[in-house]
Amino acid sequence: MASRSLWLCSLAVAVGVGWFAATAFSPAATSKEPRFPLLTMDQLTDKQKPLGEQIMKVSSVGIGGPYNPMMRSPVLGQRLFDLYHYLRWETSVPTKLNEFAILIIGRQWRSQVEWYAHAPLAAKAGLSPQIIADLKANRRPANMSEEEAVVYDFVTDLSTKHAVSDELFAKARKHFNDQQLVDLTSVAGAYVSVAMLLAMAEETTPPDKEAPFKPGEP
Repeated sequence: MASRSLWLCSLAVAVGVGWFAATAFSPAATSKEPRFPLLTMDQLTDKQKPLGEQIMKVSSVGIGGPYNPMMRSPVLGQRLFDLYHYLRWETSVPTKLNEFAILIIGRQWRSQVEWYAHAPLAAKAGLSPQIIADLKANRRPANMSEEEAVVYDFVTDLSTKHAVSDELFAKARKHFNDQQLVDLTSVAGAYVSVAMLLAMAEETTPPDKEAPFKPGEP
């Protein structure tokens, strides 16, 4: 319980620098009706309210970003909320590499929200600005450390080739233990789910912020 309280307090000051900062996001102003109108607490059903109350402890502007579609399935939403608590705050993977894995998935999906939220957090965790810039430009980053290169190849091969070769797995074994390999795989897969939710719901960056990826870019 104490760790959860500390987590919630940390999230309250983390707006703009993490996945949960997406609670502050709302769809860009367009003439099109939002697929999932932003909910307020007084609109929530009895099944939604417990999750909504947890979300509101970390958000001063409502239930937005990936939380917005998650609220439509409150049992699943609660379990995802708890899953991402682990993957963000309790994972065995070092923060810099964990954020790198999230960015790799965000770039593959061209997920505006994931990139907007996690690029600053990755930089804060120590990931090189050049690596971030290369990845954003859809290039294999140069000058990666051995660990960073393993994370890039491991996540990329799993998500694009749907396999990890024996050679790559042996390289990964030199840098990561069993739990770390499972956690690394899981954070990548989980953020594919986040990217899917965001894309399906057409959630985007705050309307007063520039989207990371421009139309026509690779």
